[in-house]
Amino acid sequence: MNEPTCEIATIGYENATQGDVIAALKADGVKLVIDIREAPISRKAGFSKRVFAASLDEAGISYLHVRALGTPKAGRDAARRGDKATFHDIFGRHFASDEAQSALLDVMREAQRRPSCLLCYEENPAQCHRSIVADAMAQQGFAIRHLHVAPRFI
Repeated sequence: MNEPTCEIATIGYENATQGDVIAALKADGVKLVIDIREAPISRKAGFSKRVFAASLDEAGISYLHVRALGTPKAGRDAARRGDKATFHDIFGRHFASDEAQSALLDVMREAQRRPSCLLCYEENPAQCHRSIVADAMAQQGFAIRHLHVAPRFI
């Protein structure tokens, strides 16, 4: 089997502060965050699109939002209910679409140019659609690295 020629990192911000996420990205050498939330808004301070992109820019990290790789609302609703089968069905159908597959190709091209990281909400990559996206990239020769932000105890 051939060695992977590129890497893609992933990260979730569920139990982290913006500063902790940016520190983890910088420590890993990430140069581009690829936000794959369909709706890049957050109730969690610092993670809505404009604020997060500006903070990343200040840290020397580029930001790219790729809506086409996000989970449709019905899939997010199923995930919140704990209905994994429905979530996987909805996201699987969406991910197979021409729009999502074209976006995936664009993301792979970007990730070949500079160290990149897929971003979504869930801390555990196994419970997040970013693992499905990363796995599709792995089938094209990318190595996957799941970054974790150490929880802070106050």
